[in-house]
Amino acid sequence: MTVHSDWGDWLPRAVADADPEGLRLWYLGCNGFVLKADDGTTVFVDPYLGTGDPPRTVRMVPVPFDPADVVEADAILATHDHSDHVDGPSQAPILEGTNATFYGAEPSVETASGWTDEYDVDDEDLVTVEEGETLEIGALTVSVEPAHDPDADHPVSYVIEHDAGTFFHGGDARPSDDFEAVGDRYDIDLGALAFGSAGMIPDKETREPKLTQWYSDENMIAEAARQLELDRLLPTHWDMWKGLTADPEALRHHVRSFEHPRTLEILEIGDETDV
Repeated sequence: MTVHSDWGDWLPRAVADADPEGLRLWYLGCNGFVLKADDGTTVFVDPYLGTGDPPRTVRMVPVPFDPADVVEADAILATHDHSDHVDGPSQAPILEGTNATFYGAEPSVETASGWTDEYDVDDEDLVTVEEGETLEIGALTVSVEPAHDPDADHPVSYVIEHDAGTFFHGGDARPSDDFEAVGDRYDIDLGALAFGSAGMIPDKETREPKLTQWYSDENMIAEAARQLELDRLLPTHWDMWKGLTADPEALRHHVRSFEHPRTLEILEIGDETDV
C-alpha cells in the first residue's frame, strides 16, 4: 500500500524547520506524535498513516503526510503491535529515509520484522525493549514502562524526559496499578491517553456487528490521569475510528474537581504544543 496525503509535505517541513527552545510535539491524529527537542532530536511515537480496514475500521481524519517526506528522525517508538500503531507503509519509509531506529516490545518488533523483505530496512534497525529499560536518544531520555491494555499483546508505555519537561505516552492503555507506579516515579508535565466511545464495530472474523470498546471512556481516562498525576492531560484516539469517536471537551466535567490533571489540553490533528 502506498500512502497518499491530501496535505502534501507541509507538516514534515514544519517539523524539520522548527527550532524549539525546549521540547515540542505535533499531534498526528489517532495516537501518533512527533517530538522535536532543542538539539534537533526527532522521535515519532505510533505514527499511523493508513485508512483502516473499511468497512470495519474507517479513518475519520486526514492522512497528514507521506512518510517518504520525512527527512529527519532518530527513533520510532511503538507502544503495541496493533495495526494502527505498528504499520509498514506508515513507518518503514521513515526508517528507509532517515537514520531512525524502531523500538518496541517483542510482539511489535516481530510484526516489524516483516518489513525487511519489502523495504530497505535491516534487522539492526529494529530493537526490542522491555519495561525498566532506558534509552538515551539525543537530548531525550526515554524510559520504557508497563501498560495495561487488555486488547494488546505486551503493550508498553513511554516516559520521555527533557530538560524542559516530561512527556508520557500511554498507548491505548487503561487505568491500572502500573500507572500508579509511574505517577509515583516521575513528575509528568504532559500525558497522552487514548479516549473514545463504545460502538458496534464489525467483528474481525465474522464481520457481524459487535459491541466494541478499545479505549478509556470519560471516567476511565480521568482515573488514569489521576494515577499518573498529570499536570496536563492530552486525550488521543477520539478523532479516529467511525463509531468510536468521542468529544474530548466533555472531559472537562470529569476532571474539574480533581487535583490531577491540572489542565485539559486538546489538540486536533496537525496541532503542536510545547511540553
